[in-house]
Amino acid sequence: MITNNGDGDLSTSLAKSINGRGHVARIGSHPTEEFERPTFAAGAVLWRRNEKGELEIAVEHRPRYDDWTLPKGKVDPGENLAGTAFREILEETGYRVELGWLLGYVHYPVRKRTKVVYYWTAEAVDGYFEGNDDVDDEVDELRWLSPKKARKSLTYPLDQQVLDAALELLALGANRRVLLTRHARALPRRTWSGDDDKRILDKRGRRQSEMLVSQLGAYGPSAVFSARPDRCFDTVSPLSQAFDLPLTVSSTFSDDQVVADVPAAVAALKATVEQRKVAAVSSQGAAIPAMLENLFSESGIEVEDVRVKKGSVWVLHFKDDQLLGADYLASALPVK
Repeated sequence: MITNNGDGDLSTSLAKSINGRGHVARIGSHPTEEFERPTFAAGAVLWRRNEKGELEIAVEHRPRYDDWTLPKGKVDPGENLAGTAFREILEETGYRVELGWLLGYVHYPVRKRTKVVYYWTAEAVDGYFEGNDDVDDEVDELRWLSPKKARKSLTYPLDQQVLDAALELLALGANRRVLLTRHARALPRRTWSGDDDKRILDKRGRRQSEMLVSQLGAYGPSAVFSARPDRCFDTVSPLSQAFDLPLTVSSTFSDDQVVADVPAAVAALKATVEQRKVAAVSSQGAAIPAMLENLFSESGIEVEDVRVKKGSVWVLHFKDDQLLGADYLASALPVK
């Protein structure tokens, strides 16, 4: 049995992350409350396979500091962390990516503030680097190197630790991901007189659904699924529209059917990624814990605190149909 002792609504530090099977990392609901005078950033260990199938890691040179480092950058106002990581990698390297494992955060003092950087793994799916020799350019050179050479070339020991964690998780061979999302906040049940399945999102819920576009989109889903209630559909409809993805409504992921037959629901969840790498699934507050507990038990992973806040996402990492680990993103709303 693999036990994860992370706190349910607090972010996971890189130092405390389990970088192997049973990995569970989290981003809490309110990162700004977890640190003293934080400045947030996000980035990734950018990777690809070359023509021989060998793993390569991207390292970038910053002329301003004359150092070799990993892609990262500060959170812009109105962004969530996953959206920042995707944008910064694209801006600095020219590559569009699919985020993978959440590695956790690192933090260090910068003047009178605390720099907090959340890292993922990120697979390069298309693009190319265009650099120049301008010293004012943020990145003037990008190199694709073997893991060993990449580690040796990195200027900072902290970046080497981030790379080490990424390599351990990449070695697990995850090839499928399900973005299991609880519907955004809806109008209160007590004030709704009609069919509960028709209950709509409130103002905060609509904002959550809008922000889920950048958070879920950063993982590169190719299909979207929803439980029967309108609030589940409305939570992922903006994602479907933004990326022109098919959106399938299925009662299989609704509370009543999941609770009635959890193994069947878990089988249906796995089936969403039988023919694709990544799928987003919008479900409900009783269904998600039931499916997660089944998956964790099946895989021998013990998670002490399974939370499912409205608008939250569990990123489930599979190798074929075997769950390897999970990440919990408590909120898609802007960090600042």
